[in-house]
Amino acid sequence: MTSRYVPLVDFKPDLRSAKAARIQRGLAIRVLRVITLLLLDTLSLTLAWKLAVFYGTPIDSPWTEKSSFLLLILVVELGMIASKGLYNAGIHRRNYGLLVKAVTLSEFFLLLIAFLYEPQRYISRSTFLLFWLFSVALICANRLVFDFATKVLRKVGVIRYPVFLITDVEDQESSVKLIEKENCYNIFGVAEASSLDRDNREATLEFLHNRGIVEAFVSWNAIKNRLYVSWHFLNAGITLRILPTEREVLPPKSILWMIGEVPCLTIPAPIIAGGDFWLKRCFDLFCAIILLFLLSPLYLLIALLIKLDSPGPVFFKQNRIGLHCKQFKIWKFRTMVTNAEKLQASLEAKNEIKDGVLFKLKDDPRVTRIGKFLRLYSLDELPQLFNVLLGEMSLVGPRPLPVRDVERFKTTHFIRQEVLPGITGLWQVSGRSDIDNFEDGVKLDIAYIENWSLWLDLKILLKTIKVILQKTGAY
Repeated sequence: MTSRYVPLVDFKPDLRSAKAARIQRGLAIRVLRVITLLLLDTLSLTLAWKLAVFYGTPIDSPWTEKSSFLLLILVVELGMIASKGLYNAGIHRRNYGLLVKAVTLSEFFLLLIAFLYEPQRYISRSTFLLFWLFSVALICANRLVFDFATKVLRKVGVIRYPVFLITDVEDQESSVKLIEKENCYNIFGVAEASSLDRDNREATLEFLHNRGIVEAFVSWNAIKNRLYVSWHFLNAGITLRILPTEREVLPPKSILWMIGEVPCLTIPAPIIAGGDFWLKRCFDLFCAIILLFLLSPLYLLIALLIKLDSPGPVFFKQNRIGLHCKQFKIWKFRTMVTNAEKLQASLEAKNEIKDGVLFKLKDDPRVTRIGKFLRLYSLDELPQLFNVLLGEMSLVGPRPLPVRDVERFKTTHFIRQEVLPGITGLWQVSGRSDIDNFEDGVKLDIAYIENWSLWLDLKILLKTIKVILQKTGAY
């Protein structure tokens, strides 16, 4: 068992934390594409409006007299086009049907604004109709010209993304042909699926980063059962694209994407890798400091009650298994008799967790009178704010488990040790102690890791307050 623990000298950061802030690879080309399309659409809409005013029925109207209304038109039109995802890469910007729909909707919106702004004055209907026709024609035309110019440049090797392919040997040839169909990639290398195994993963990511790879195409066979692989690509600033598979289960944060006519999945890299995690750590530290200051009177009251209730120390410290299986001391208010851990062996037969990985007993005879009250409202967990300050825990994350529990882990359970443990988590707000199967709890922990975001942490914290007040599953 001790071989699974990571020594302090080999300590690794949280799975979600990048070693260094890295800007998304290929971002410059993507930004240049969006800026170019915005400029072309702006020129097209401006020209369409000038032509509509020139050829439309001349009516005295603030829309044709004030230049500020042209700015409003551009904001509405460009905003509607952007909201439909028509500045995204690939087939998105070439969706001419959706482009016509976006222009039409913005025209109706502009007519509504015109009526509400000057209901007593006439608006030239011919001007707006001509503007719609010219807008559709010119914007579609500039997209055609943009696509033609892009194809010409890519044929001579310009604005092509350096990519890398990771897949099984038998699938490599077909995967290369599929990628080459898009005509916007330079394949810098191919590796087998084993390059993403635990022992090879870091070297592979470092190699891709040093070679300047922007996107990695990975077959599902190379990523399945390794849910944390996507986080390593995110932190390397490399966009992960998952090649077609017969599996119906889609990985988290995935987006449907096309290579020609073939649907694929992609997990895009963030603009700044690891930025959200460091915001989370700053939030943890800020909240821990504020809560320790505000709750200090409550700490003193609980300490006094524990001393009056039973002999022994106020705090209970226990070895728990944290990030990357590193042991640390977790702090809690003591809720049991002093020899509770020695008595546990005699109570193992009464364990209410079905698979026996965890130890839970509803009417545990070791719990003191004040301990039952503290557990009912989770007040015994308050000292773990010190663990948060020390960087051993977070406010939200998978709960750190005792050595006895981790020794019974299967290999698939260790994914939960890849992120910083928390005072509360998705498992705790989804049933607390009422969940009597460890596998169900691990599924919730994995769901948290897969779908993690700052917003999810905030929802879990708010739900934790509700669960504690309702005393759901507490014992």
